Formats: sequence, structure tokens, C-alpha cells
Amino acid sequence: MSTNPDIRAVVFDLDDTLAPSKSTMDPAMSRAFADLLDRVPVCIISGGRFEQFEAQALDGFEASDESLSRLHLMPTCGTRYYLWQRGEWALQYAEDLSDDEKSRAISALEEGARELGLWHPGPWGDLIEDRGSQITFSALGQQAPVAEKHAWDPDGAKKLALWGYVSPRLPDLEVRGGGSTSIDITRKGIDKAYGIGKLTEKLGVGIDQLLFIGDRLDPTGNDYPVFALGVPSVAIDDWHGTLAAVESLNAWFDAPDAAFPLSTMEPLPRNP
Repeated sequence: MSTNPDIRAVVFDLDDTLAPSKSTMDPAMSRAFADLLDRVPVCIISGGRFEQFEAQALDGFEASDESLSRLHLMPTCGTRYYLWQRGEWALQYAEDLSDDEKSRAISALEEGARELGLWHPGPWGDLIEDRGSQITFSALGQQAPVAEKHAWDPDGAKKLALWGYVSPRLPDLEVRGGGSTSIDITRKGIDKAYGIGKLTEKLGVGIDQLLFIGDRLDPTGNDYPVFALGVPSVAIDDWHGTLAAVESLNAWFDAPDAAFPLSTMEPLPRNP
């Protein structure tokens, strides 16, 4: 990215990016995030339900109505879109799965997990969750401790195996790795890239005027469609890296002639 890019909005993953998995944002992260909202529109796009956004990012978050009007929320990998309007979060669209699509997705996930030995006998909460516009498999359960999640599949081989089992059995649906232990299923073509398209339409900006920060930018991760779309992307390992990035961005927005402080991923080659 150039030393003086034209960034019109910043987009974040949520789980393990803005906050530890299924946990609330650290107070320092909340303050830096609020400061960023004072400078530029911000979008959160993640695999969790809206209720997870509330629990992790919104409950206790202090910002003016003017600032909240610049916050765009896209739960379940961009299959839903919320804006702050007249003092509440208003749903803009929902790309819900049909009953048949849900049933087939759930069956394929359970069958694959059992056959591959990934069906946990004593999970922390539900292994499969119907999120309306997304079906999510969480290998250890929705409420598994963060340390257990990080230890379950450090090289991603288990998730890749389950993805390899489920994806060809659901050719009409989108199957992607989610968080550290999860697989997400949405309608075909309805992923984070779809949400980014809706965001650029709403803001009237180009994809090169966005900046994305996330932790699942590998080809099977649910952040990858954003990077593949051509959005300048910053890969981080955890929320501590995000906090450092946001603090650097806030300082840069106040002194835009300074060199851009973050390293973005090398863009994918494009066909001529």
C-alpha cells in the first residue's frame, strides 16, 4: 500500500480480532475503536450472530449517535446488515437459508464430523447452530474455553478435512472455515465479499479505499473472500495486534502525510 492511501472506511473481523473468542472487547480496545469511529466509518463483519456482536462489542460501548451512525454491522459473514437508525440497530437485509438448505447443511456437517472423528462427546454448548442465514459447526461447542479452541487444531488440518468432506456434498452452498474450531455454511456467493460489496455501495467507495483487518485470511478462512476481492488487508494473530494497528491508524489519520503505519498483504495476481 502507498505511503498515503485514500482510506475511506476500516473493516474488522470480530472474534479473535477485536476481542478474544466469545469474549468482550478489552476496555483499551473499546476506547481505540471509539476513537477510530470519530475519524472514519467502520464495519464489523464476522461469523457470529447479531447477539454475539452485542455481547462482544456493543454492550457497554460508549459512543455518540453520530459516531454509531458510522458503524456498520454485518453478522453471520455479511449475510445480515445492520445500521444505527433512530436510536436502534435496524436490519437492512437478511439472506436467510431455506429449510431445505438448513437441513442438508446440518446433516452434512454431522455426518462428516462423526465419520472423521470430530464429533465431540462432551461439548461446551451446541455443536451445530442455526443462525438463520448461516449454519455453523463449532467442534468443541459454542461456549468452549478460548485455550481449548486454540489447542484443538493448531495447523488447521481438522477443519480442512471437514471442509473437504462437506463442501462437495453441498455444491449449491458456500462452505468456509470460520473461527479456530468452526465451519460456516451460507448460500452460494453470500460470504464476506458479498457483504463488502453492499458496504461499498452504501458508502459510495471503491474496494481499494477500504482497509480490512482480520485473523482468518488463509484460503479456507472466512476472511479470505475479502482479501481475494482485492481489499487491502492486514493479517493479525489476535486482538493485541488489532489494538496496536488501530492505535497506529488513529495517529495516522491525524497526520495523513506521515508514512502509512501498517503492512498489508501482497495482493493476489489478477488476470489481464
